Amino acid sequence: MSRRKQIYEGKAKILYEGPEPGTLVQYFKDDATAFNAQKKATLQGKGVLNNRISEHIMVALGRVGIPTHFIKRLNMREQLIRKVEIIPLEVICRNVAAGSMSKRLGIEEGEPLPRAIVEFCLKDDKLGDPLVAEEHVTAFGWASPSEIDELIAMTLRINDFLQGMFFGIGIRLIDFKIEFGRLYDGDMMQILLADEISPDSCRLWDLETNKKLDKDRFRRDLGEVTEAYAEVATRLGIMKDNPGPVTKLSVVRNEKSDED
Repeated sequence: MSRRKQIYEGKAKILYEGPEPGTLVQYFKDDATAFNAQKKATLQGKGVLNNRISEHIMVALGRVGIPTHFIKRLNMREQLIRKVEIIPLEVICRNVAAGSMSKRLGIEEGEPLPRAIVEFCLKDDKLGDPLVAEEHVTAFGWASPSEIDELIAMTLRINDFLQGMFFGIGIRLIDFKIEFGRLYDGDMMQILLADEISPDSCRLWDLETNKKLDKDRFRRDLGEVTEAYAEVATRLGIMKDNPGPVTKLSVVRNEKSDED
């Protein structure tokens, strides 16, 4: 069996050269990190859950007209994706004050915001992914003014969809972080949603209890991290009820999504 060429390894995923030109294989690891990788752990089964949850969301977004890099799921830990030029920005959409926003602005965590707020951070682990203004983005050429407009518009559309989807399963979408990439086809360029959407990149609270069902359980030493991710998967209909130990995940097969 020939070894695949590794293209990139991040904190939670590995990218390998894909089977066809213009494709990559995205592998979801069990590694968990926080505070710019100062806190680390391995949570068995987390990669499987994030792969399936992100697949489910990417497919759903594609059906409502959001272009994504997702092609199909290959197995329990891997996706086939389009190779894109990643825009070096993390785009954050906030509906409720939490995390760094609460600390920066002195707003009590859990306070609803007047409207959805979109923020940009520079993707640079060495600098701690600093918050940047649109002026920085255009001045340093990370994205053009028209691209910024498109990123904001797509992010708000994604937010509207995700809020409704999660509300329908009893979950409140507090905020989320996404990335985008440029796909080139000759002289044509299209911006696609890239990376992943999962409890690693979203804050998700139970509507009734405010129980955290996301990476904050790891950041704040709340415990039962993988179990919380599994609860999200179960509510989304990806995983069967009573999945048993997280080392033996019982995941519902969705053959149709493999073909999308």
